[in-house]
Amino acid sequence: MNDRSSATPVRIPPGPGQESVWDYPRPPRIEPTARRIRVEFGGEVIADSRRAVRVLETAGAPCFYVPPEDVRTDLLVSSNYRTFCEWKGTADHYDLAVGDRGSRRAAWSYLHPSPGFEAIGGWFSFYAGRVDAALVGDEAALPQPGGFYGGWVTSEIVGPIKGEPGSERW
Repeated sequence: MNDRSSATPVRIPPGPGQESVWDYPRPPRIEPTARRIRVEFGGEVIADSRRAVRVLETAGAPCFYVPPEDVRTDLLVSSNYRTFCEWKGTADHYDLAVGDRGSRRAAWSYLHPSPGFEAIGGWFSFYAGRVDAALVGDEAALPQPGGFYGGWVTSEIVGPIKGEPGSERW
């Protein structure tokens, strides 16, 4: 078939120090990370944590969740927008407001997550493309392709990654 959206994705073998998003589980898994996770916007550090966790799901870039104690929640404003994940439940989304700058729906949180995901209840995750910097250690993360998913793409992961052109039916 010539239609790329119907094509079966071909896993890119990971190199040294890398992991394939195709080795991540479905349903997703939560795991702690020892790396420092930082989010910056409008000249402010929005989140800074060494206690974050990452959520790993087949074909997706990792999403990092930061405990609320490590987030400038005073700069988050409820957007009254919600989304639903078949695994984690209903997510509330937040706008960022720093001085005269804002970013719509820059963060989300599962206030009452589904069973199995209680560990991220009330924690915050951020879209890398809606903040000035999303850092894993000292590496600036790129947003997961396509704009819908909130994963952070770093040099340690290989794909193909859900959201890239042609991945609509994976």
